[in-house]
Amino acid sequence: MNEPMIALENVRKSYDGGRTHAVGDVTLRVARGEFIALVGGSGSGKTTLLKTVNRLVVPDAGTVRVDGEAVDAVEPHVLRRRIGYVFQEVGLFPHLSVGENIEITPKLLGEGRAARQARAAELLDLVSLPRAFAQRRPAALSGGQRQRVGVARALAARPQIMLMDEPFGALDPVTRDSLGAEYRRLHEQLSLTTVMVTHDMTEAVLLADRIAILDHGRLVAEGAPAALLADPRAEVRELIETPRRQAERVRERLEQA
Repeated sequence: MNEPMIALENVRKSYDGGRTHAVGDVTLRVARGEFIALVGGSGSGKTTLLKTVNRLVVPDAGTVRVDGEAVDAVEPHVLRRRIGYVFQEVGLFPHLSVGENIEITPKLLGEGRAARQARAAELLDLVSLPRAFAQRRPAALSGGQRQRVGVARALAARPQIMLMDEPFGALDPVTRDSLGAEYRRLHEQLSLTTVMVTHDMTEAVLLADRIAILDHGRLVAEGAPAALLADPRAEVRELIETPRRQAERVRERLEQA
């Protein structure tokens, strides 16, 4: 059996001296090249679990491995340069140009200026932004454009893994749908392994190969979207059938117009 790209074994994490259980005994494996979505309600442990992969959160118990290596055996800054990370707030540095934002990790890795600029231009092409945007400041861009830059920056060091925490959640529906589809194309084009946190089940069904459902810190179900439809548990069916119910309500509303 092939080694998974990401393996979480019996991961646990609590806060407030053990009073708040964010993640409880979760085991999850992500295959090389797979796109998995972590879904669940607020407080279900999605983001905490995601952040154990790049050690932004250190679990209280359990093991996290990336490409067969335990993450606690790697210096955090070395690990994070190998893993792309995109989150809802984007986090671009406002005092740097778009190009300089994209070049941050290659610069830390010691790449020369010409190589960094060439990489930034290549990535702007990849995320469908004009190369001239390299000279602009983030404040001059729309929300969707800033998020594209965030994706480009996360890809700058050529990671094999991308972690995405509600990456499109703050965008309008049209931009969100477009960027989701474009990122899925990049995932396949670059042979990435992607773990995405989302509260939007429609987004999870459209983008992910597999969905993992968390509830109060525990993994309650996982599988391909179609397979989860056959799950008899009410809490699983309620989540996985949300897109269908919403589509039916939209159709009924439009027919009344």
